[in-house]
Amino acid sequence: MAGRFAPRSPRPAVRDGIPRQALAPGRVRAWVPDGPLDLGLVLGPLRRGPGDPTFRTMPDGSVWRASRTPAGPGTLRVAARGGEVRGEAWGPGAEWLLEQLPRLLGAEDDPSAFVPRHRLLAVTAHRRPGLRLARTGLVLESLIPSVLEQKVTTLEAYQAWRLLVRRFGEPAPGPAPGRMCVMPAARTWALIPSWEWHLAGVDTKRASTILRAVRVAARLEEAAGMEPAAARERLELVSGIGPWTSAETVQRSHGAPDAVTVGDLHLPGIVGFALGGDRYADDAEMLRLLEPYAGQRHRAARLVLLSGRVPGRRAPRMAPRGIERL
Repeated sequence: MAGRFAPRSPRPAVRDGIPRQALAPGRVRAWVPDGPLDLGLVLGPLRRGPGDPTFRTMPDGSVWRASRTPAGPGTLRVAARGGEVRGEAWGPGAEWLLEQLPRLLGAEDDPSAFVPRHRLLAVTAHRRPGLRLARTGLVLESLIPSVLEQKVTTLEAYQAWRLLVRRFGEPAPGPAPGRMCVMPAARTWALIPSWEWHLAGVDTKRASTILRAVRVAARLEEAAGMEPAAARERLELVSGIGPWTSAETVQRSHGAPDAVTVGDLHLPGIVGFALGGDRYADDAEMLRLLEPYAGQRHRAARLVLLSGRVPGRRAPRMAPRGIERL
């Protein structure tokens, strides 16, 4: 039988779905912030639900992120110890992730620019000194899950993101825990068949918006270098992307302190109740209450949410539509 078959190459050892040769030590960067820093508060908004394949928080307080950078896929682990932050990264995008580490953790954010006009916000800001606004420098990784969150329940959006990233993404480089994945490339998003969107619970309108966005992915990623207002204008040139989606995107990609979300189902009532005692406030009333915080309205809204002062529920939760079962 010798010579009948080509010899097989040895099968690489695998741990958690990652070839063992990918478990080499990563690149490391240490950084000392100029003030208090709470990793959970800073990076928490980047997580899309407890099962997000691109984000993981570990019991030791470290945070793992898998991102598709301009240099390629990369995995970043961030841990804070004794006033110092240590970042370790793997994959083609490792250097880019470490270069962006201070920006990601709010180095370009200025919490001192926020001047509380309400006692509630003053107390909350005092109790949360480690709050900084993260800046990822990546547009699509915030835009696509924001589109998935349009007009549906949070659980539906998180499920769609989880299913699509796990099915069409790629394993996160390095020793990433569990089943972490890097989100699909723009071309991969564009090639997802219609039935896969349906199985993930994504209707045609949201899927079409994402497909239009990824066709001009390079132009949208250029917006990361623009001022937030100009970036939002560029994003909103894509049909299906409005003020709500553009605000949710630049809050993360740019760390925009004034990009307050309008058009949200719950936020106006929460802000209205916390700052004016009006649980039925609309967008106009919310913007009026936030007017004293011009330039810092997003930070003010985040502090409202962190304060815990929210109106009690008056109606049952909106039931998921479950279009994947149709």
